[in-house]
Parts: sequence; C-alpha cells; structure tokens
Amino acid sequence: MMADDNDCPELVPIDARPDGPAEQIPVTIITGYLGAGKTTLLNYILTEQHNKRIAVILNEFGEGSALEKSLAVSHAGELYEEWLELRNGCLCCSVKDNGLKAIENLMEKKGKFDYILLETTGLADPGAVASMFWVDAELGSDIYLDGIVTVVDAKYGLQHITEDKGDGLVNEAARQIALADLTIINKTDLVAEEELAQVCDAVRSINGVAKLLETQRSRVDLSEVLDLHAFDSKDGTNLSEKLQIFKPTRPHLDKSILTVTFEVVGSLSEDALNVFIQDLLWEKTLKNKEGQPMTVIRLKGIVSLAAKAHQVMLQGVHELYELNETLQLWEEHPRISRLVFIGKNLDKDILEQQFISTVVQIDE
Repeated sequence: MMADDNDCPELVPIDARPDGPAEQIPVTIITGYLGAGKTTLLNYILTEQHNKRIAVILNEFGEGSALEKSLAVSHAGELYEEWLELRNGCLCCSVKDNGLKAIENLMEKKGKFDYILLETTGLADPGAVASMFWVDAELGSDIYLDGIVTVVDAKYGLQHITEDKGDGLVNEAARQIALADLTIINKTDLVAEEELAQVCDAVRSINGVAKLLETQRSRVDLSEVLDLHAFDSKDGTNLSEKLQIFKPTRPHLDKSILTVTFEVVGSLSEDALNVFIQDLLWEKTLKNKEGQPMTVIRLKGIVSLAAKAHQVMLQGVHELYELNETLQLWEEHPRISRLVFIGKNLDKDILEQQFISTVVQIDE
C-alpha cells in the first residue's frame, strides 16, 4: 500500500499476471481524437453480421442517438446503465465514466460474449485507462488488456497532432497515437494521396511500431482489431521480429514526441534494469541535451536477463511497467536485447549510453 501520492508505485512481479488464458475475456480500448470516427467504428461493429460476440461500452455516446436512448436512462441526474442485447449477438451499454463499473456489471453476463471493446472520450488519456487493468486484481481474473486501438482523422489528424497545448504539455491526439498498438487512419476518401501520406508519416514518426490501417467510414476487418495480445508474452515473438526490421522515420512537425529504438549485445542485470526503468519512468532523472526531462509514454522490449534461458518481454505505460518471461528460448548468439521507447523529449544517444553503462552486465 502506498503511503501517499508521492511514493513510487510498486512493481508488478514477473509472471504475476497470466497471459490471457481462454477463460479470460480480452479488453480492447478504442481511443481517438474528437470526430475521428470511434463511435462510427463501434456502431459498425454493433450492426454488422460478423459472427462474433462482442460487448461494447460506449463512453459519452453522441447526443440525440436513438441507440443511446435505448441504452441509458437518466434517473435523478445519474446515468443508469442498461445492457442491450442486439440482433447480431453483441451487447452494448453507454457510460459516462471510465467504464470499470460497466465491466464489473458485464461480468455477471459472462458466457454471452467473447470480447469487450471500451471506448474512451475524445480527450481521454488511454494510458490511464489501460493502467487500471494492470492494477485491478479483482478484474484480472476475468479479463486481460488485449490492446489499444487509436482512430485518426485523415483530414484533420495532422492539425490535431501538431496543435501546441502550451506549458510543455503533450497534446491528446499525439498521446493517443503514442500509446496505440493499432492505428486506424480513417476518412481516407476525404484527402488527396499526398495529404494521406503526410498524416501516415506523422503517425509513424510518433509511434513506429504500431500497425497502421487505412480505412473509410471506420469499416475494418475485425480480425485486425481483435486478439492483438499487445500486453502479454504472446506478443513476444512478433515484437522481436518487428524490432529487428524497424527503421525510424524522421520526426513530424512537433518533434517533441517520437519513437526511439536501439539494441544491445549481452545479458542484462535484472536489478540494474529495474533501477534504470524506475529512474526513467518515475524519477525522470534522464534528460536530453537541452536539459529537458525525458518522458516515456510507452515502453516495449525483448530483453536478455542474466541466468534466464527464455526471452523476457518488457512492457510499460506511463509509470507502470512489468517484465514477463516468455516461452521463447534465446536462439541467436550472442543474445541481443531490443528496446523501443515512445515519448516526449527523448534523446536516443543519451538513452542508449546510459542503458549500456548501467544495465549491460556481460558480453556473450
């Protein structure tokens, strides 16, 4: 238990969380800036015949919607949640909070659905929502976080990404992209090819490891959206391969948020790795050449810990992180740890030098 808000959060122990066995329900967070097409995507999922049983939690559903009126009843100023079973087998409800209470109520209907999709408000920080699934032990036995899907407006996305919020703040659109495991560029029919290329370049420069889909009217193949396994060790092999072929793109107009990746040869000290991550995420002691503290929004990696024969997957969102030993044995020699950092004011040279000098234990 933390004494006060200034204390560092406790670590999540290795193997403390299961890798999403069959009896657990995957939760996908759907985020995106206002007007990007989140609600259109969820409406599409709720009305199409896709033979999947999906429970959808809509946050701040659009005003005047006939569907919303059938989902929620206002009583004494409070929103009363009512789960509605739709013709295609999906379940749906509308909420005005982070959705955790709705999920708790939904679990009473377990057996009627196989997936949960949770929409955030357009200005919400999906990282804060994602973090709740890591720390909620009661929900952890029933559900697991499958991934974060960010919808980007092809017509206005660049404007949203580059908007200056002042006071050194990260704007919401850029943060949502930084946290994404899958980015959907929507409304591609409203822009010319050159404009679309600019938006895609900007998105990739913020988050170079998330998969990118282009679509119109938020119509996507659900197999691309579900079963991402972005937060468990099942993603370990995919991530390892992805980091081997990753090539950074040049920064977009707002150079403050970008993807940095590097690889190091040799085994790592687990204790030193914990200290490095804590200094980076919690203490924010690492600074770039301009003296600005580096702020990591998302952290991923496949690392070689000393005395462990299996690859270890590193995951981090904001101030929470975890290390999970995967089933994948190290086959390459020497072992190469690969890491990706997505955040604000990052300096690759300083990050890499600090990591090598403090964490790398031995050369193989």
